[in-house]
Amino acid sequence: MAFGGPADIAFAILHGAGNGILTIAKGTLPLALFGAAGYGSRLGGLNAPARVPQAAAPLIFGAALATWGLHAIWLTAGVGLLATLALFLLKGR
Repeated sequence: MAFGGPADIAFAILHGAGNGILTIAKGTLPLALFGAAGYGSRLGGLNAPARVPQAAAPLIFGAALATWGLHAIWLTAGVGLLATLALFLLKGR
């Protein structure tokens, strides 16, 4: 936002490239570290802890919206702030 519209193009390209590299790394790094034996099982075990909350998030947020209405946005903001705090705490180690 500080650099205006032309920076949007650079951001989109770099963001897309980063996501592409992340996808490749998630698939190839376990193969390089642990080998081909049991690769699918190992990859599933590594990805499952991230997939469970991703799958539950829409259901939880839908329930929060039904219960609290638009105030559920504060839940999202709070979780985002906690995640940011956790990231800063990790950086300090």
